[in-house]
Order: sequence, then C-alpha cells, then structure tokens
Amino acid sequence: MDKRPELAAGFLSRLRAILPPKAVLTRPEDCWAYGYDNSRRHSLPQAVAFPACHEQVARIVDACNQYRIPLTARGRGTNTVGATVPLQGGLVLSLERMKKVLEFSPENRYLIVEPGLTNEEVQAIAGSRGFFWPPDPTSAAYCSLGGNLACNAAGPRAVKYGTPRENTLGLRAVTGAGLEIRTGVRTSKGVVGYDLTRLLLGSEGTLAIITEATLKLTPLPEATQTLRAVYRSVLDAAEAVSKIMAQPIVPCALEFIDGNAIAMIRGHSACDLPAQAGALLMIEVDGPREGLDSAAAKVAEAARNDGLLDLRIAATRQEVEALWQTRKALAPALRKIAPKKINEDVVVPVTAIPELIEGLNRLSAKYKLPIINFGHAGNGNIHVNLLLNPNSPEQSRKAQDCLDGVFTLVLALRGTLSGEHGVGLEKRDFIDRELDANALELMRAIKRQFDPNGILNPGKLLPPG
Repeated sequence: MDKRPELAAGFLSRLRAILPPKAVLTRPEDCWAYGYDNSRRHSLPQAVAFPACHEQVARIVDACNQYRIPLTARGRGTNTVGATVPLQGGLVLSLERMKKVLEFSPENRYLIVEPGLTNEEVQAIAGSRGFFWPPDPTSAAYCSLGGNLACNAAGPRAVKYGTPRENTLGLRAVTGAGLEIRTGVRTSKGVVGYDLTRLLLGSEGTLAIITEATLKLTPLPEATQTLRAVYRSVLDAAEAVSKIMAQPIVPCALEFIDGNAIAMIRGHSACDLPAQAGALLMIEVDGPREGLDSAAAKVAEAARNDGLLDLRIAATRQEVEALWQTRKALAPALRKIAPKKINEDVVVPVTAIPELIEGLNRLSAKYKLPIINFGHAGNGNIHVNLLLNPNSPEQSRKAQDCLDGVFTLVLALRGTLSGEHGVGLEKRDFIDRELDANALELMRAIKRQFDPNGILNPGKLLPPG
C-alpha cells in the first residue's frame, strides 16, 4: 500500500473541529478509494474531508494554508485525465455531500445549487419547471456538477447550446489563499470587472474551490427529430457536417463515428448498416413542434451528397431507439475489447476532420495499435481511442509514442488538445506545444495570485515553470 508521512496533529485537530467525526477519514484503507479517478491513476491521500457547506470549505482551506497541506477538490471521480488524483497526498476535499438547492428562479431562468449534485439531478430539478441546463456529458447520471464546471465539460448539446462557460452566470468560491469570492451576475447581461466566472470554469480546481453555481437555464424544447446518415467515407461525412453547420437550422446533436468504429461494432453486435459504410452521423434537431418536420427536412437536405448511402428519419420513439442502437453499441464493444483504452478528446476545425482521421489511421498502422474515433462532429470534438494492453510494456511504450504523434497531428491541423476532458496530468506536459511561453507565464502568475502557497491541486494543468 502507498505510504506517506502522517499529517500534522495540529492540522488534524483543526479539521476535526470543523467537521463532525464521520466527515473526516484518515485510515489508509478508508482513504484509498479517493486516490483515483477514471484515468486509472492512483495516489493515496492522507485524509479525506466531506464538507457540507461553503463556510466549512473556507475554514478547511484556511487550515490547509496554515499547515501547507496539499488540497485536491473532488466530485465523483469521473475525470479521465488524472485531474482529481492527489499527486502529493495531503487532503482530498470531497464535495459530494454539498447538494443543496439554494435558489430556483424560473421567472429569471436561473438555478443556484451546490456542486455535489449530479448533472442528472440538476436536469431533473430544472425539468420540473420546464427548463434544462444545456451541458450534458455522457456520464450525466453520475458525474457531479462541480466536476462539469471544473473541466468545462459539455457533451453533444454543446454544438447548439454551448459549454458551462456559456451557461453559468456566476459562482461562489474559496481561492487557494482562503479568500471568499462571488463572481458573475444573476442577469443575462453584465460587464462589471474581469470575467472571473469564465476564468474559474475549466481551471480544474487549481485556482479556487467552487461552492455554489448560478446556472443559466434554457426552456425545454417541445419536440426533437432524430436522423441517421451513413456515408461511404469520412470525407463524405465531413462534407455533410460542414453543410449542416452552414445552414440556419442548428442541430442540438451532431455525432460522428468512423469506419474503424463501425467495423468493431459489426463484430460485437447486430448492425443494420450498409456493407460499404465508412462513417456515420447521428443528428438531432429540436424546437417547437410546429415546423420541426420542416427543420429536419432542411437538415436532411444539407446532409445529402454523392457519398450518402442511407438516410433515415425516425417517426416514433421506437425508431429513435433503433437509430441510436449502433452508436450505443460502441461503448460496450470498446469495454469488451480494451477495458483500459486511452481516450483523448481532441478538437480540430470541422473541415480538418478527414485529415485528422487519415492521419490517425497512419499512426495506427505505424505503431500497430487499433484507433477508434467518434465524437461531436458539429464542433470537431473527436474522441480518439487507442486500444492497447497496458500490461504489455511494449504496447504501453508504443501508445505513448503514438499519443505524441496524435497531439502533433492535431496542432498541425490548427486544433486544440482538449475539448472537454481537461488537461489534468495526462496532457500537462504537452500544452506548451499549444500555448506560447508568455501565455504560460501569465497563467502561472494568475495561479500564484489565487493560490500563493500552491496548495490547490498541485502538479496539474500547467507544466512546471
């Protein structure tokens, strides 16, 4: 078992004075589960704390500053890049018990909640009054709101509705220095001061601990229409994506899977796709019920080109489920083939998707590693899955070299290294390829201003200076 020096007795006394006995864990066997996230990395914390309110968080951060204790905030541990792994041990601050609804104002279209609620719970609360919060990660049933905010995690609906940065009005937080701050507004417009709300969103817990969020709500659409388009090649699918995104009807989801993914699905589930299928688009259109058929028809027309093999529009709920069956079969098939795959979420301009897939196929052949690609085509956010056996040292070495090639390819195509998974530890040492030295030093200066003692999530996001 991972061994670390014990925390100072004075710090533990402070911690136990702030929280009730069952809200503090110190035994290694109790803390073990809080040392990992979905990146499969692990580092044992020396203690885990479960605050129940903003005031407790503020007092805990103050104690960590006094004793120089590394502090890692955590939601449900669904992060895939190691952003919630406590590299230096110290204290893990689990916000899972902070689940209060503080204010719900449907008339003003906002909802103020604590970060421990899951995305699905937030949607249920908003949905009870006819609204929704647009960010919808695939892990919505179990990922926390705080984690969504920390990584600016979005999901399929981002193509139309945007990410947390476009759908969060304000925050309450505690900086690494222990300062309590409120950012943003409760109105749809506001330009007073610097935009600290957007700065904190996506900062992965390195600047402040978010304790409350004012979420901007959107009315639920009256209806949706689902389409599935199958193409001969990725080039044909990308051409369709560009045409779809260039016409006035913006789809609420525009999902993509490549030929490699289709071939894998064929081997592990029933698949009703044409034999020549080289790429697939799943498209959803939402809005008022009146006129939605016409909107779907316009999107369908934009999706047509010479490479289109099959286009279907669902007329019933059963048909919707049938059309999504192929896409839903992908995750189980991947888990069966490579339960410890590497999943990266890169983004390129939509027009560069064919070059990206072609380049990934070359890397796959060079390193003899299968690569499966799918994702959010409408904004070029592609999930690149390297399938490997991590117990093989040779494959692990090849995977790291291949990953280096993936990032080089993405940047050459004027893309970015992450769309929604974040940077964490997995991508930390690559971001100086995307950001210049001056930009990185400004970011380090911001980190020092918010967190002068460097206690918040140390070792993450920014490469060492």
